[in-house]
Amino acid sequence: MSYYELFAVHTKIHKKMGMNILESFEPATQGLCIELAKTIHNARGRALIVGGCVRDALLARPSKDIDFEVYGLDAESLEKLLAEKFQVDAVGKSFSVFKIKGHDIDISIPRRECKMGSGHKGFIITGDPHMSFAAAAARRDFTINAISWDPLSSEIIDPHQGQTDLQQKILRHTSEQFAEDPLRVLRAMQFIARFEFKIAADTLQLCRAITPEGLPKERLFDEWSKLICKGTKPSLGLLFLRNCGWIRYFPELATLIDCPQDPQWHPEGDVWTHTLHCLDAFATQKIHDEWEDLIVGLAVLCHDLGKPATTFTDSDGRIKSPNHEAMGEYPTRSFLDRLTEHKELIEAIIPLVLAHLRPTMLHKDKASDAAIRRLARKVVRIDRLLRVCAADMGGRPPKSPDFPAGRWLAQRAAALAVEDSAPKPIILGRHLIDQGLTPGKTFKPILEKCFEAQLDGAFNDLEGGLNYLKSQLDA
Repeated sequence: MSYYELFAVHTKIHKKMGMNILESFEPATQGLCIELAKTIHNARGRALIVGGCVRDALLARPSKDIDFEVYGLDAESLEKLLAEKFQVDAVGKSFSVFKIKGHDIDISIPRRECKMGSGHKGFIITGDPHMSFAAAAARRDFTINAISWDPLSSEIIDPHQGQTDLQQKILRHTSEQFAEDPLRVLRAMQFIARFEFKIAADTLQLCRAITPEGLPKERLFDEWSKLICKGTKPSLGLLFLRNCGWIRYFPELATLIDCPQDPQWHPEGDVWTHTLHCLDAFATQKIHDEWEDLIVGLAVLCHDLGKPATTFTDSDGRIKSPNHEAMGEYPTRSFLDRLTEHKELIEAIIPLVLAHLRPTMLHKDKASDAAIRRLARKVVRIDRLLRVCAADMGGRPPKSPDFPAGRWLAQRAAALAVEDSAPKPIILGRHLIDQGLTPGKTFKPILEKCFEAQLDGAFNDLEGGLNYLKSQLDA
């Protein structure tokens, strides 16, 4: 009996729902999925579409990455079968994972995992194509990710009632195996933020008993990135992190809790509460450019990390946090260094934290073009800074999120052509050589003086720049 026939008992579940999961995939991918399933069925195996793409389809969300789990065929037979019709990469051959070249489709056989050491990688993993589906699904993290769908029979197999949890918006672990992988706590964080689900009480209790066990940076960063880039309500993810006790592993964020703010400017409460509101405001204005959203979102998360070190109550009873933006650099670096080695990302975020009060100050002072050019030089992209500031303004309910300083600065920056890039020096070293100067230590101060004059508006094109250079050399 084939695995297709062996699992036929499950068909009634899907026929009641009448849903075609394939409709959530791109048209070209739909045909390939059917072809793959038929190829495996003809070899007396069974191919099920599993995990996140099934979950997303049931939530009426588009899917890109598709995962197949193949029963009834061992890894060697599966690879040989696939290679006969498709171009295959064995991206995880030791775990029996194969990828169809040119497509976001992964194919694997069910796996048994035995916890032998600490952390995310402390497992011995072996493929077992003859596992029951219930046993295979039990190794998945949450019930909503333990649902599978057969593209040939259109049946859904759901041994952990993940569909019910989807309908009730509950995030629940599938089995006690959940506790073996500490990364799943952070997966819970980002899923709660993305889907606005509540955590099941027993799952929350289980998370409280788990420690990070030295999770590597890249795995931490993946989950934080999803919180920022995919979260529709990031505050829920961070509240979960606090409720399960994992906020203590991110002390820069933990110090925001109960850090007071002047209620005249921040009626919403402490810095933690303000930061949660800011992240939710950011989530409504994402531009769906992952790099840009990641930079801005992390800057929003970190923008007030300097307040705990600077906050005090003066003799008049006013709460103040002087110079908190500058003092935020160290904790921001500390937090980000714990998550990633991506220096370019960190160096893009730091200036936004340091300058998040500047737009309001410049607007108040009716700043000159030179001041705006210098701000652009400092932060590189004023449009990023304005997104951070807009989220900051939106994080003070019930105060209005209106940000007139942002509109003013956006118009001024656009007129100066510095809204999405820093000013570039017009006068370069080659221009000094053209004037007969020999390259050396004298170049740097001359070039810097020319650039400062350019920022001040002394010239705005090459002709003007060369005239300025000549006047300085003749002086």
